[in-house]
Amino acid sequence: MLIASIVGARPNFVKLAPVSRAIREFHDEIIIHTGQHYDYQMDRLFFDELKIPEPDYHLNVGSGSHGWQTGEMLGGIEGILLKERPDIVVVYGDTNSTLAGALAAVKLHQRVLHVEAGLRSYDMRMPEEVNRVSVDHISDLLSCPTRTAVSNLAREGITEGVHLTGDVMMDILLECLSIAQERSDIIDRLGLEEKGYYLATVHRAENTDDSRRLGSIIEALSEIGEELIFPCHPRTEKMLRKSGLWQGLDERIRIIPPVGYLEMLVLEAGAAKVLTDSGGVQKEAYMLQVPCITLRDTTEWVETIEDGWNVLVGASKNAILDAARNFEPTGEQRQVFGEGDAGRRIAALTLSDNDK
Repeated sequence: MLIASIVGARPNFVKLAPVSRAIREFHDEIIIHTGQHYDYQMDRLFFDELKIPEPDYHLNVGSGSHGWQTGEMLGGIEGILLKERPDIVVVYGDTNSTLAGALAAVKLHQRVLHVEAGLRSYDMRMPEEVNRVSVDHISDLLSCPTRTAVSNLAREGITEGVHLTGDVMMDILLECLSIAQERSDIIDRLGLEEKGYYLATVHRAENTDDSRRLGSIIEALSEIGEELIFPCHPRTEKMLRKSGLWQGLDERIRIIPPVGYLEMLVLEAGAAKVLTDSGGVQKEAYMLQVPCITLRDTTEWVETIEDGWNVLVGASKNAILDAARNFEPTGEQRQVFGEGDAGRRIAALTLSDNDK
C-alpha cells in the first residue's frame, strides 16, 4: 500500500516519527509537509533530531490567517493526492495542516486515518478544537490515545473505525529521553541547577493575541520570584513587543529561542514546575512527573488533571502565582497514555484496512 502522511507544524513532527518508522516496515510512504512551521528551530531541527525521512513534497505555505492558511494547504495537498493516489492518508493532531489534509483526502474519496483522535476541550473558540472535531467526523480510522478519547467519540455517535492505540508521544519520549540527557548540555549551558528553575511556554492565540491575558500571564511570571526559562515562540515575541510588554520583562525571566525536541525534553525533566498553554507540553510534564500549571481555561488532556499532576489557572495572575508557589502533586499516576507501542498499533490499523 501507499500511505501519505501529512504534517506541517512542530506537534505533527513529533507524532509522525514513531508512526512513519512503523508504517515503513509494511508499506511505502510519502510525507507531505505543508510548511505551516517554516524556520529551523520550529521545523528542520525536528526532522534531524527525530530522524524523520525527508518530506517528498514541501508546500512552503508559511504563516497567515487560519482560513487563508488552510485554503492554501488544501489546494496544494489536493494536487499531490491526485497525482500519488495513496491508499490511506494519515493526519496528525489538530493543526490547520491536519484539517486541510483530511478535507483534501475525503473529497477525493481517499481513506483518512486520524492520529490523536477523540480529544475534546469543549471550547469551540479554540481553532484546534474546531479542527479536531471536524477531522474526527470525516475520518475512516481513528487512533485514540486514551480511553477518554474513545468515550468522547462514542458520545458523538462515532464508534466505527475507532481504536484505542495509546499515545505516540509516549513512544517518542521513552525512546528519546535518555538520548537527550546524554547529548544535550543545555542545563549546563544555561547555568541551571536540576529542579532549581521553572519552565514556561506561551504560544496559543487565546493568550498571545489578547493583550490583557498576555499581560496578566507575564506579570505573574515576573512575580513568581524564581529563575524562569522561557523558550519564546516567534509569534509570542512579536505580540510581546507590539504590546510593550517585552521591554518590561523581569530579569529573572530568561528568554531563549525555541529549542528542539531533545533539548525541550531535558528542560522539562529538569524543571521544578512547568507553566504552559501547550497540549503536548502538558502531556510531557505528566509523563516526566513534573508539576504542570496550564495557562488555559480548559484542556483536552483531562487525565492529567484527574491524576492531580496538572492544574488549570487560565490567565489569572493570582491563580498562576498561587499554583506556582503551592501546587505540589504527590499522587500516583495511571498508565493512561499506553506503554510506548502506539506507533506499531497505528501501523497495524493500516494492515487490517488493506482488504477494504
